[in-house]
Amino acid sequence: MSDINEKKIEIELGRGSSLPRRNEIPDRFKWKLEDIYPDDSKWEEDFASVKKRLPEITAYAGRLGGSAKTMLECFNLRDEISIILGKLIVYANMKSHEDTSDSKYQGPVSRVSSLAVEFSAVSSFITPEILSIPEERLRELIADPSLKDYLFGLRELLRRKEHVLSQEEEIILAKAGDIAGTSDNVFSMLTNADMKFDPIKDEDGKEVEMSEERAVSYLRSRKRSVRKAAFRSLYKPYCEMKNTLGATFDGMLKASKFYADVRKYQSPLEAALDGDNIPVSVYSRLVETIESNLEPLHRYVDVRKRVLRLKELHMYDLYAPLVKDPFKEISWSEAKEMMFRALRPLGDEYLSVVREGLESGWTDVFPNKGKRSGAYSWGSYATHPYIMMNYTNNLNDVSTLVHEMGHSMHSYYSRKRQPYPTADYCIFTAEVASTTNEVLFLNDLIAETKDRKKRLYLLNRRLENIRTTVYRQTMFASFEREVHDRAADGRDTTPDGLRELWYELNRKYYGPDIVIDDEIRMEWARIPHFYNPFYVYQYATGFSAAAALAGLILEKGAPARDRYLEFLSMGGSDYPIELLKRAGVDMSSPGPVEEVVKIFSETLDEMEKLL
Repeated sequence: MSDINEKKIEIELGRGSSLPRRNEIPDRFKWKLEDIYPDDSKWEEDFASVKKRLPEITAYAGRLGGSAKTMLECFNLRDEISIILGKLIVYANMKSHEDTSDSKYQGPVSRVSSLAVEFSAVSSFITPEILSIPEERLRELIADPSLKDYLFGLRELLRRKEHVLSQEEEIILAKAGDIAGTSDNVFSMLTNADMKFDPIKDEDGKEVEMSEERAVSYLRSRKRSVRKAAFRSLYKPYCEMKNTLGATFDGMLKASKFYADVRKYQSPLEAALDGDNIPVSVYSRLVETIESNLEPLHRYVDVRKRVLRLKELHMYDLYAPLVKDPFKEISWSEAKEMMFRALRPLGDEYLSVVREGLESGWTDVFPNKGKRSGAYSWGSYATHPYIMMNYTNNLNDVSTLVHEMGHSMHSYYSRKRQPYPTADYCIFTAEVASTTNEVLFLNDLIAETKDRKKRLYLLNRRLENIRTTVYRQTMFASFEREVHDRAADGRDTTPDGLRELWYELNRKYYGPDIVIDDEIRMEWARIPHFYNPFYVYQYATGFSAAAALAGLILEKGAPARDRYLEFLSMGGSDYPIELLKRAGVDMSSPGPVEEVVKIFSETLDEMEKLL
């Protein structure tokens, strides 16, 4: 088939004007799940095997302190079953994502989910039993060379021992989990199922129904009246349900304080960060560094106001495009070539794996009827990485491919170089690999682009990436720290108190050249991540670390690249702060965050010159 004909096929599949059925998409654009199981019967065989073997784990209960040999046998058995279970979960779920309207794989998804719960239950004795072993004896066992693959995990158990309760108390806490999660469940049902949004008129004057996702999309409209209407439609139900949302939020704060107290942490922040051994100072330094460098953001707000030619800039103008997207109809083949070019600094080995992966069934490319929306990178220790896309020929989707490939390559290197116990990486480092790819991609596009309009668009894209991922998420982090402190001290966490705090933070971050609309006071009530306390700061730290790593790779070449690839290969074999230090980035210092602020300011300088 000629390249021209191939491009035509790709463009048509990516347009999505009429979604094809799954069987109408050529196999070369689908992932190869047969690499996991050649057919469903093999999946059933593994399912039955895991089910049958679960009791083998409980046979080790009460025996783990006997010898390093016994402990190793138990760990090996648990991991062997866990690896097969991972394959079962990945296969069933990804099969169901191919066409969610086909109920054939809903059953296997439900069955394997129940099997995973069973596995968790039968192996739940392991951690409490290890911690019940006298410390001197446990240290003797850990020192045995046969347990070397489990050394980091066992040392981590010892480090956190003071925060683990007795087996009976842990059971009580586990049973309280459903109660503690009520606030999150209520928030989810209220905002996803029960909330109704007023319809608005779109750019053509046609009345359209609103949802949370649609309203956010219309905030990017080039027509101001549409943005304003979407903004008011979005926040009206939140304002009307102020007290209910406040009570739900307060339930989350109380649960967070409860768990921190019973596990003997000084604060919910310390409790949240301790899982990855992140010092509280890293969190505090991020907020302090950004809040000491708000002037570039204020300047950007002023530029936005001038470019949009507005007498008053409002909160609903923050997402309006300053430059119309000049990138149209990028075929899948072109997207891959754009990615290959951008990732050249990562070296021939990295690129060869990326190319081979795309040619050998890692990726499910185009939308089809019933296919799950969005994109992700997945897989298990016993499989190669998989990427689900819904590619629609635009630059955002090319960037998504680059992002998900970063995750996949992180998984590829970690699983290739690490034993199963240390192959998984934590959230703090998970976004670093994907964002490093994104930074390299945008840097390459800017470097290759001479056209003024395209360059302006790309520069503004970089500014928006930093504004929304570093500045905005740090504002969220500042809010979280303050409200949890208030809850701990018995200070004001009423809805009105939270509204005022959010208003003041927005005024502080965005500066004097924007009108802080009254509706924005309820924005805190829209953020689902707040129900997973102290999560969002990792977006800002991840972006900062990625920008620093990309800068080092482009500036220093092979030595920095090799350190970065080593970082990808380390999985979860050490604490994230230490892994990043080895790669050349010290997140315990303000340097990486200050460098992002510098990039933001210099990008704004260039954009102003081109305007």
